[in-house]
Amino acid sequence: MADVSAPAPGMPVTAKVSFTVNGAAHELDVDTRTTLLDALRERLHLTGTKKGCDHGQCGACTVMVDGRRINSCLTLAVMHEGGSITTIEGLGTPEQMHPMQTAFVKHDGYQCGYCTPGQICSAVAVLAEIKAGIPSHVTGDLNAPPQLTNAELRERMSGNICRCGAYSNIAEAIAEVAGRAA
Repeated sequence: MADVSAPAPGMPVTAKVSFTVNGAAHELDVDTRTTLLDALRERLHLTGTKKGCDHGQCGACTVMVDGRRINSCLTLAVMHEGGSITTIEGLGTPEQMHPMQTAFVKHDGYQCGYCTPGQICSAVAVLAEIKAGIPSHVTGDLNAPPQLTNAELRERMSGNICRCGAYSNIAEAIAEVAGRAA
C-alpha cells in the first residue's frame, strides 16, 4: 500500500508509490489524485503514452500493467503500488523494435500517429490475451481456446480509436505478428 502522508490544511494528500516502469524501479511522491497517465508523462517524462480524450474512450493512453492493458487516464498512480508497467517506450527502441512496432511500420498502421502507442500496446496485450485463452464478448465457444478471427480482433481492439481510419492496416499488422494473413 502507498505511504500516505497527512496534509497541511488546504494542501493535497500525497503518497509515495513505487512501481517498475519498463524494467526500471521508480518511487514517486504524488498527489493521490494523480492518474497513472500523468505520472508517466509528467513525472517520468515517458511521453509516448498519449492523453487523448482523458475519459477512457479513445485508448491513446493504453499501457500494460502486470501484463494487462488498461487506460492509464482512468486509474490512479497510487493504485499500482508494486506493479509492473510497460509503456510504448518499454516495448522496443528505434534500433530494436518490438515485432508489433515493425509490423505497424510495414503495414502503415498509423497515419497521424497519435493513437499508435496505445494501439500497439493494446495489440501486444490482445495477442497475449488470446494466447492465455481469455475469451472476449464475441468468443463463440467458451470451452475452446479463442482464435484471432476478424470478429475477435475487432472486438478486442474496439477500445482504441484511430481518428485517421487506419483500421485495416492495423488489423494487417496484428495479423502478421499473430502469424496469419489478415
